[in-house]
Amino acid sequence: MQNESKDGVDRRNFMKTAIALVGASSALVAQAGTAYAQNANAPAAGTGAHRGTVYTGDVIDGKKVISSLDVNDLPSGAKHMFYFQGVQMPTGQHWYVSVIVVRGAKPGKRVVLVSGVHGDEISPVHTIQSVVSQLDPAQMSGTVLAVLDVSRPALEAMERRWPNSGRGLDLIDINREWPGNENGASAPSRHAGLLFNRLLRPNADYAIDFHTGTTGMDLTSFNLARMELPEARAMAELFPITQIFDNPAYPTLLANALIDVGIPAITPEIGAARIIDLNMIPQFVEGTMNVLKRYGVVPGPIGKTGRDVGIFVGNSAHTVLTTHGGFVELLVKLNEKVTAGQKVAIQRNTFGEVVAEYTSGVAGEVTGYRTDATAEPGIPLVMVLYQSAGRENPEDYSE
Repeated sequence: MQNESKDGVDRRNFMKTAIALVGASSALVAQAGTAYAQNANAPAAGTGAHRGTVYTGDVIDGKKVISSLDVNDLPSGAKHMFYFQGVQMPTGQHWYVSVIVVRGAKPGKRVVLVSGVHGDEISPVHTIQSVVSQLDPAQMSGTVLAVLDVSRPALEAMERRWPNSGRGLDLIDINREWPGNENGASAPSRHAGLLFNRLLRPNADYAIDFHTGTTGMDLTSFNLARMELPEARAMAELFPITQIFDNPAYPTLLANALIDVGIPAITPEIGAARIIDLNMIPQFVEGTMNVLKRYGVVPGPIGKTGRDVGIFVGNSAHTVLTTHGGFVELLVKLNEKVTAGQKVAIQRNTFGEVVAEYTSGVAGEVTGYRTDATAEPGIPLVMVLYQSAGRENPEDYSE
């Protein structure tokens, strides 16, 4: 029997070293690939060269294809549906992204709603569909831009990461690529660059990028938000959900890339992957409608918010990692308050012998845990949200 703490610390030190080495070699490859790609006849990412709505001339299922969008080019008081032409496939065809523009009858703020950055995140798609179904452009002031299926190849496979064929088959997390690079060293980097420069950034005053937990993990309802930023705080608190994770997490998240160019953004997390959670989704629909009301895009009073449900705010996440392989028995529930040293799980081998017991290293609330009944060593098992004196960036956070 062995507690997770000793092996966990050793493993994290080893992983930090390994990640640093891998990151250094990856950076060299990326720089070499980008340098070569800059010779191509494509504008450099972030130059601001993409202006106006550009129609490719193609039509798919009755919807026009665009390669650039300016919502101001579209008729007011109407809903518009397009396919955005993303990066090319290995065969030379394109991945297309579904886009809905709801342009109000009157001018106003522009709010972007995004889902499908990860291919196994299905509740976010349904959430945005539900919001759009409630919008009446004749009563709106401003615009809602809905981008529903960012990582199309990942979504087709119900796979979290983009299956990139650059060096055999890589699985690349596009939420570690933003703002992307139209001339980058991988297809997802270029895809992110196209969307960021030609679709998202030019049409956003505020943005919400919806996610779920990764496959094999379940999460509470919470918002990842940088609460030191007034508008991000205001948006996050408008959702009647259970938790707020006050942390920037990784710099390459879409929300952070948008914040870096002056667009307030947050990242809601809607429970588990691979499902449509009809119990949790209404909370996020109400929160999104509250955001649209705050910025005057839709009329009406603000509904239920985080203050009405006693939302818990933490600025750090403690992740309990498995030290053994075996069958996992969880001893806590989502949103349960735990104390430092409290036992949260045990693990048995095939003989039924207990091979490991796991405890929380902090006092806080359970915000996520593994749903698969087995685990190898080094797998995130339980995540505890807590408040620390100095905000700690999570090592194993998987938005």
